[in-house]
This record gives sequence, C-alpha cells and structure tokens, in this order.
Amino acid sequence: MWKRTFKNRKNTVILILIFLIGFTLMTVDNRRAQGAFFFESFFLLVISPVQSLITNTLDAVSETYNHYFMLVDVARENDRLQAEMEALLRENKRLQEEVRRLERIGHLGEYAATSDEKSLLATVIGRDATQWVKTVYIDKGTRDGVQENLAVVTNAGIVGHVTQAGPNSSKVLLLVDRRSAIDSLFMESRVPGVVVGLGADLCEMKYVPVTAEVKAGDWVLSSGIGGVFPKGLVVGRVLSVVKSKQGLFQEIQLAPGADFARLEEVLVLLP
Repeated sequence: MWKRTFKNRKNTVILILIFLIGFTLMTVDNRRAQGAFFFESFFLLVISPVQSLITNTLDAVSETYNHYFMLVDVARENDRLQAEMEALLRENKRLQEEVRRLERIGHLGEYAATSDEKSLLATVIGRDATQWVKTVYIDKGTRDGVQENLAVVTNAGIVGHVTQAGPNSSKVLLLVDRRSAIDSLFMESRVPGVVVGLGADLCEMKYVPVTAEVKAGDWVLSSGIGGVFPKGLVVGRVLSVVKSKQGLFQEIQLAPGADFARLEEVLVLLP
C-alpha cells in the first residue's frame, strides 16, 4: 500500500513538473515575442521616415531626369521647327524676289512686243556710279550680238548706250553721265534740243530758244538724229524752266524716264 501511495505521489510530482516546464516555456516565448514586437516597432519608427525620404528623393530625381530629357526632346524639336521655318522664310523671300523679277521682265517684254526694234534682255551685273562717272555693266556681250553704240532702254525710257562690248559683258554709259548727249525734241511742240547728263540722276536740255513754249511736265523724246537712239524713245520729263532775259536759250532741267536707282534689267536695241 505504501508503495502504491509513493507511486501516486511520484506521478503527481511529474505532472506538476511537466506543467511548470510548459508554463515556463510559454512565458519565455511570450517575452521573446513581446521583445521582437518591440524591436520591430522601434525599427519601423526609426527607419520608416528615412525610407520615405529616400523613396521621395528617388521619385523626385526620377521625375527630374524624365523632365530633363523631355525638355531636351522639346528643345531639339524646337530647333528643328525653327530651322524649317527659317528655310521656308528664305524660300518665301526667294520666290517673292523671283515674282518681282518676272514682273519687271514682263513689263520689258510688253514694251519689246510693241516696239519695232529688235531687242535683247540683259541684267545689270555691276555699277560705277560715282559723282563723275555714271556707268553700268550688263551680262551680254559680242557673243550675244551686242556691239558699241547700241541703245539701252527700259519700258520707262532711255538708259544709255553701249560704250564697250566684251565677249560676255558690256559697259553702258548712262543718260545722266556728264559725257552723255542725246538729240531730242519736245513731244508736243516738236522743238529740238540736246539732252545732257548732270551727273546726279538729272538731265538738262540745252539749246532751246527762249521763244519756245516750254512748261514743267512736258515730255521729251529722242529725235532719231545721230544714229544711236531710234526716234520716239522717252528721254524724260521737264522739271523746271528758267528763261534768261539776256541769254538766247532756256535753262531746262529734266527728270529721266528710266529709274536709275532701281536699274536691274534692261533691253539692248539690236541693229
């Protein structure tokens, strides 16, 4: 009986020990869990702001990077469009200039079509317009049928005459040069005279008697005398008239019919 009682107590002690060991292990695990939770909470509290800062910084850098390359692409596109626009503007200017040139040539062509004279279109390629010399150079020469003493005109009037002719270009003495002289007459009265250049885009008509009726606005034409200028070409228009009480002739200034300031294309009257 005593052995049975001891055996029962032994079993009871073993059960109590097992319970205590299990309880102890549960307590230790619980404390470990609480420590781990505390550590994790502390880690999140400290690290989370840093992580957020890094994330935001990386996002900002990425956005700036993308924005930069977007701006680079936009700048390149703007440069390309600017270059295209400048090219179009240049082409537009070129076409406008070509239209103006064709208009000038068209006026010369209309004049040539109504004239009895055979003519050759030429372009002014050079000028020697000083105070004493008024000449231009044209892009036509002897190979084109040009020779000395041929008249050069525009649809508005006489330009001058050829003084030198090379194979591919020629020199033209202008109407307003002081060495130029053209036998002329008034379109209305038919009173003759000689038109000479004054060297400043003006001319003077000499040897017109004081008795002749001349007024500002009268037209002066070539008389055909001298063999250089055919009869009936426009020389210019009277600007002013001065009658001297003691002299035999009037002082008459003319504005040339041709616009020498804008002389670009001309017609050479061929023989």
